[in-house]
Amino acid sequence: MQFPLSEDQLQLQARAREFADREVAPQADTNSRAARFPASLIERAAELGFLGLLIPQEYGGSGLGNMALCLVLEEINRACASTGVTVSVHNSLVSNPVKHWGSDDIKRRFLPVLARGERLGAYCLTEPQSGSDAAALVTSAVRDGQDWVLNGTKLFITTGAEAGLFIVFARTDPVQKTRGITAFVVERERPGIGIGKEEVKMGIAASHTVEVLLQECRVPDANMLGQLGEGFKIAMHTLDGGRIGIATQGVGIAQASLDAAARFALERRQFGHPIAEFQAIQNKLALMATDIEAARHLVYNAARLRDLGLDCAQEAAMAKLFASQMCNRAAREAVQIHGAAGVVRGAAVERFFRDARVTELYEGTTEIQKMVVARAVLKQYAS
Repeated sequence: MQFPLSEDQLQLQARAREFADREVAPQADTNSRAARFPASLIERAAELGFLGLLIPQEYGGSGLGNMALCLVLEEINRACASTGVTVSVHNSLVSNPVKHWGSDDIKRRFLPVLARGERLGAYCLTEPQSGSDAAALVTSAVRDGQDWVLNGTKLFITTGAEAGLFIVFARTDPVQKTRGITAFVVERERPGIGIGKEEVKMGIAASHTVEVLLQECRVPDANMLGQLGEGFKIAMHTLDGGRIGIATQGVGIAQASLDAAARFALERRQFGHPIAEFQAIQNKLALMATDIEAARHLVYNAARLRDLGLDCAQEAAMAKLFASQMCNRAAREAVQIHGAAGVVRGAAVERFFRDARVTELYEGTTEIQKMVVARAVLKQYAS
């Protein structure tokens, strides 16, 4: 791809690629089959600085930004989407809002341990009855002196079982809708926060997805993220970064699908020729490569805007929309090129196919991304 990267970015990309190829990829299939969280890989990612890419240097991170995060995430997701989503959530959905919205005290307490990976982060927004309609959440936070008492259930929480720090969104005003939500930083050791059911999923099996239960969980006022009633604003701002992360995951899965498909096409012979010589196969590979290139440009553009501190809601939604659909097409075509060999458990493309599906669902469904983009487009033409 002809996209201008600095020498530092190229070196970071090379380190991430080496990590992905030498350490992540060899474990990907066994971890997926066993639904085993890749703890050692996450520890190694922390050692390499991949958990502190959005955290300023003064707090122990590198402060390299969203573009750097995309370079790392593409390489890791190319090897293992379960490991990739763990790194993505920790950076974009937890470290970033703590950095952007946290008080000086919150930053001092939590950013260094997040950068070192001593605490993994989880983002607790979705509830049993509020998914796409995030403003309908009912988890409550009631003030009691200098504390808040939280009660409710959060659903489909990535890394919830392993997290040491949770960003929890709760209703502090039962009358207001979007302005009645507040965000809190909740440590794992606080009484009243626990882990419920773990979901059994078709893909990203080595990334654990659980319920987070809040029962009379007492949190000090000092752990409020942002101001009272700013929670929905914080959630949406944070999701812009999360969507860039999942769009990057889509690019990584699609690139892995193309790599596998092209290699197989060169090796597999039918009718006396490598199937790579057949136009039908070449057409598939050409469209896969073109889609990946287009998605990568959308991702990089959104990351660039976010690093500049500019509004990127539309661009992040476009990147997420296109990349998630594209990676599902790419994974499907990779299976098709492999034929029957592509649907056998243990085939890499079979795992890519299963892992790809969720990219159209989390961090906002495909339908939500279309709504975000359409609203931005219509706003340009409204009088």
